[in-house]
Amino acid sequence: MKRTKGSILLGLCLITSPFVLFGQGDDPKLSESVRHHIPGAGFNLYDGELGSVNFAVLATMRYLNQLHIDDTYTDSFGREFTLDRRNDFQFQKAVLYFKGWALDPKFRYLLYVWSANTSQGLGAQVVVAGNLQYNFNKHLNLGIGINGLPTTRAMLGNWPLWLRQDSRPMAEEFFRGSYTSGIFLDGELFDGLFYRTMLGNNLSQLGIDAGQLDNGFDTWSTALWWTTNDFGKTASFGDFEHHDHIATILGAAFTRSDETDQSQPGTEAPENSQIRLADGTGVFSSRAFNDTSRVTKALYQMASFNTGVKFRGYSLDFEYYMRWVSDIQSVGDVGVEELFDQGFSLRGSSMILKEKLQVYATYSYIDGEYGTPTELAVGLNWFILPSRFLRINPEVIFIDRSPVGYLAYPTLVGATGTIFSLNLEMFL
Repeated sequence: MKRTKGSILLGLCLITSPFVLFGQGDDPKLSESVRHHIPGAGFNLYDGELGSVNFAVLATMRYLNQLHIDDTYTDSFGREFTLDRRNDFQFQKAVLYFKGWALDPKFRYLLYVWSANTSQGLGAQVVVAGNLQYNFNKHLNLGIGINGLPTTRAMLGNWPLWLRQDSRPMAEEFFRGSYTSGIFLDGELFDGLFYRTMLGNNLSQLGIDAGQLDNGFDTWSTALWWTTNDFGKTASFGDFEHHDHIATILGAAFTRSDETDQSQPGTEAPENSQIRLADGTGVFSSRAFNDTSRVTKALYQMASFNTGVKFRGYSLDFEYYMRWVSDIQSVGDVGVEELFDQGFSLRGSSMILKEKLQVYATYSYIDGEYGTPTELAVGLNWFILPSRFLRINPEVIFIDRSPVGYLAYPTLVGATGTIFSLNLEMFL
């Protein structure tokens, strides 16, 4: 226990000590420019007649303590596993963005280098990716390349403007799709009514190569969301902006994808979104259901519905998920023809000090055929400057039989107990 407390104190000192001094003697001119800087807007490197280049950067660091979770867990089939609990400090993630237009202001590009340093040595530790887009008008934007499947609200392009630093609630992480290559359309149909639809390769192309993809083009995801009073197209979480009038969102999404065992990322891929049972067992894992069978193909279908409200520094958001796994093909008899799981996530926050301090809580529940895991996370965001681009985020997670987990995520598959993390995020 002494070692654990010492580790926590060391992490607090390492992260916070430089910023205690940072806020002293604030320059009024600097504060004003910071206040008007939009996170992710970056800095213009070039702007000419034939195009533009803008550079932006995101960097995150995390102290993670998993020593207070059980060191073993037993799945719904009675198999016991040992958990490799972490207690470390990581320069977790760095993303370098290059964006702008070329030849025609309507022809836009986004290129980025994405590094998940917690996954050092794995195939997708560094990703170089992007997409090209042509903006016909506000109603129609056409793009091709890598993008997020709009399966849930946190996949609509609002990352990293979340309550939790680089972590979705457990239920959303369990049900969602991920990032893949494809063709997408998005825009604003009417005032406040937005859409995004994408035809892609599979649920997640991170961590796998082209030879692992099946030869079908059958992953499709569509989202529609309606907002009021400048809630925001990207539907970010929390009311840092302090809406003086009630702002709301109401949205829904549907996704379907034919998935095969060869198209799944590794169990420790940085954005691992394998189809899992509610006890954390990967559907395509060897001997997932018994020792003599293996699932080779399945149809994933998922629907989500979300709503939320922002008002004078307060926010409350709810999202409900339903997932069907059917058309199961296997080597040997797995004894299952179809799976259905449902669940929800609830997020609430309050800016207790305007533009400075935010407290939040999130709750997740999954009602699955192979388990009913829960998660409660509480934390705060300390915005060092009067902007969302630099924050310190301590968080405590109370988890019961987590069905999700990987190296870039704060929990482990099967985790039960308490997890502490202390995060630093910069988004310029």
